Amino acid sequence: MGVAGESREEPARVDLDLDRVEFEDLVRAVLDRMHGALDQQARLQLLLDAVVTISADLSLDGVLSRIVAIASRLVDAEYAALGVLSAGRRRRLRTFIHHGISDDMAAVIGELPTGHGLLGLIIDRPEPLRLHDIAEHPSSYGFPENHPPMSSFLGVPVRIRDRVFGNLYLTEKVGGGDFTVEDEEVVVALAAAAGVAIENARLYEETTTRETWSRATAAIAAAVADPESVDDAYAAVVEQAREVGRADAAWILVDGPDGDQQVVAIAGMAFSGEALASLPAADVAAQGALEKGECCAIEDITEAGGAAGIPGLPEIGPLLAVPFSPSAAVHGTLSLAWSTQNEDRYYLLDTQLVTSYAEQAALTMQLSEARDEQRRLAVFEDRDRIGRDLHDLVIQRLFAVGLGLQGATRLVERPEVAARLEQAVDDLDATIKDIRRAIFGLSSLDTAGDIQAEVTRLVERASSTLKFKPTLRFEGPVRTLVPPELAPDLLAVLAEGLSNASRHAEATAISVIVAVGDQVVLTVRDNGKGMESTGAESGLANIRIRALQRGGTLAVDSGAGRGTTLTWSVPRR
Repeated sequence: MGVAGESREEPARVDLDLDRVEFEDLVRAVLDRMHGALDQQARLQLLLDAVVTISADLSLDGVLSRIVAIASRLVDAEYAALGVLSAGRRRRLRTFIHHGISDDMAAVIGELPTGHGLLGLIIDRPEPLRLHDIAEHPSSYGFPENHPPMSSFLGVPVRIRDRVFGNLYLTEKVGGGDFTVEDEEVVVALAAAAGVAIENARLYEETTTRETWSRATAAIAAAVADPESVDDAYAAVVEQAREVGRADAAWILVDGPDGDQQVVAIAGMAFSGEALASLPAADVAAQGALEKGECCAIEDITEAGGAAGIPGLPEIGPLLAVPFSPSAAVHGTLSLAWSTQNEDRYYLLDTQLVTSYAEQAALTMQLSEARDEQRRLAVFEDRDRIGRDLHDLVIQRLFAVGLGLQGATRLVERPEVAARLEQAVDDLDATIKDIRRAIFGLSSLDTAGDIQAEVTRLVERASSTLKFKPTLRFEGPVRTLVPPELAPDLLAVLAEGLSNASRHAEATAISVIVAVGDQVVLTVRDNGKGMESTGAESGLANIRIRALQRGGTLAVDSGAGRGTTLTWSVPRR
C-alpha cells in the first residue's frame, strides 16, 4: 500500500542473469525484495521474475518440483505440495510432490494422498480455498499416524488452458497465523504462470516421446526384417510396443482357421493365451480395429463386462487395439493394456504413434515375406528348368538309346550278346526312373514357406513328367495347423508318392489329399495296374521310417487292376 503525499515508485524488478544464477539464489533474492516491496503490484512483479526460472528446466518432474519450492517460499509456508490429477475418468491424485517433509518422515507416514477429504474438495470444486484450521472443515479427512500437525491451509488449482492439471496445497504459515488474501493472490498468479511452464514441459515430453516411438519403429523394422522365425518377429513387436508404450501387457491376435482370434505373442503381465482368449473385451477391441481399420480402445474392461472370474487374468483397466497385418494372408491386431494403477499412461498416450508403429512393423514383415517368396520363386524356376531339361532332353535321349538297343537284340544271333543288350536296356530304364525321382525330389529341398503353397507347387511340377495333372484337395486349415517342423517330411513323402505313382504302367489319374485335424494325413491314389508288394516295400521303406519316427503309420493298398493308394498319417503335435 502507498502512503498519502508520497511519490509512488515503479514496481521493483529482479534484474538477474538466469543462466548464471542458481535457483536457490534467485528465490532468496526475490524474497529479500518482496519484504521491502511497497505495494501488491511490486510483489506480483517479483513473483513473475521468480517464476521465469521454472522454465529453465524442460523436464516435467523438474518443473513440478520447482513450482512447489517457489510456492512454499513466496508465502512462508512450512509445507507445500502439488497434487497432479489423473488423466482418466477417476478424478484422483496420480502424483503427489511434497516439500518440507523429509524422505525419512514420508517413509514413516506411508502412502501418499490420493485425493480424499479436503484435498478431494478442491478436486471437485477447483477454486482457491483458505482455512484457519484444517481440522475444523467438514471435509477434513484427518491425518495418518506419524503425520506432522497442520492447521492453516491454502489450496489453489493449477490449470493448463481450460483443464485442471492439479492443485497446489500449502499449510502451516511460518510464525503462526493464517494465509492472507495477498498470499492467495500470489499463489494464484504462480499457478497461472506454472500452467504455462508445465504445458511447455509436456510439449517437450511429447516431442521426446515421438522421437522414442520413431526410434522404436526403426529398431523393430531392423529386428523383423530377417528374423529367425515368424514367432521371433511377433515376440519382438509386442515387447518393443509394451516397453515404449509403458504398458503392463501387449499381445498380438491373428485370425485363426475357424475365424476365431488366436494369440501368437504375449509380453508383460503373466497370463496365458487361453485366459486372454476368454476375455470378451480383448476380442471386441480386436474386431473393432479390424473392421474400422483404426485404433479401437476400451477405457475399462472390467466395466465392459466379462473380465471377472477368468482364471489367470490380472487386473486390467484400459485396453487398445490397432490393426496389424504381417502378410496378405494373415490379419490381426496389436493390443496394449494397462493395470488400473497405471491407467494414466494410457490416457497420456498418443494412439496414432502406436498405429504408425504397428503399420511399419507389419509392412516390414510383409516386405520380408515378399523377398523370401521372390527368392523361393527364383529357386523353383531354376529347378523347373533343370527338371524340364532332364525330362525333355536326357530322359528322351536315354529312351531313344534304349529303343535302339531293344531293336538291336533281334539282329544278334549269339544269345549271350542279346542278354547283355537286354541288361543294358534294363539299366537304362532304371536310370530313367532315378532321374524322374530326382526331378520330383528337386521340389522338396526348401520348406521354409507356406506349406500349402509348397504342396501345390510340387503337384503342379509333377504334371510335366506325368503328362497329366494330378488332382489336389486340402481338408482343414493346412496352412495354419501343419507345424513347420513337419513340412520337410510331408513334402518328401509326397514327392516319393508321386514318383512311385509315375512308375505304374497305364496310370491315367492321380489324386492327392492333404487333411489336418489331430493327425496330418497325406493320401496319394492312382488308377494304375498296381505294384508288387516286394517292390512297394523296397521303394516305400524311407517314408515308412519317416512315419514311425513321428509316431505315425504308412498304409499301402495296391492290387492288380485297381491301382495303388498310399496313406501316410502322423500326429499333428
